Amino acid sequence: MLIDLTGERFGRLTVISRSDRPGHMVYWNCLCDCGNTSVVAGSDLKRERIKSCGCWHREESASRAAKQFAKHGGAGTRLYRIWKSMRTRCLNPNSKHWDLYGGRGITICPEWEDYAIFREWAMSAGYQDDLTIDRIDVDGNYCPENCQWATVEEQSNNKRNSRLISINGVTHTLAQWSAISGINRGTLKSRIESGWSGESLLKPVGR
Repeated sequence: MLIDLTGERFGRLTVISRSDRPGHMVYWNCLCDCGNTSVVAGSDLKRERIKSCGCWHREESASRAAKQFAKHGGAGTRLYRIWKSMRTRCLNPNSKHWDLYGGRGITICPEWEDYAIFREWAMSAGYQDDLTIDRIDVDGNYCPENCQWATVEEQSNNKRNSRLISINGVTHTLAQWSAISGINRGTLKSRIESGWSGESLLKPVGR
């Protein structure tokens, strides 16, 4: 027998109505104390696995970050800003880059919740002020095994939308072929879209 949870309160969530979301579980429309709404499975509410729209977790994460900040220093440093930006991309749905990171499942390993541990890894992995953090597998998470420090150019060659092109058995991205040949990347792209391939792609412009 279905128990009506309308009006019940679970953590910061107040159930306002039953959701019509399909599935084998019963879902409920909930209003969070922060003003956001969310749809939550009844079983998660009853077992207190979900207590807010996500704001609780974000606040706790921010609080932990602030404590780490005070304990280990780093305020105002470039490395701390990198760590903070990484967390924002993966943990804050309001981030303008959320869809490319947290929104598609990219997470941060638990040990990097501690800025001091992240800083220790960064220094041992060759961090310098002219390098950026780069995920080796662009579909993988932020963790020591999948991250390295790279120049902006190196990182751009590892983006999800980098196009790999093979010419005479040699494979490079479009950006790399452009740098090697001296031909504008837009020109190379237009040639590919027009059906050009192989060595003809690198034919000097105007010849």
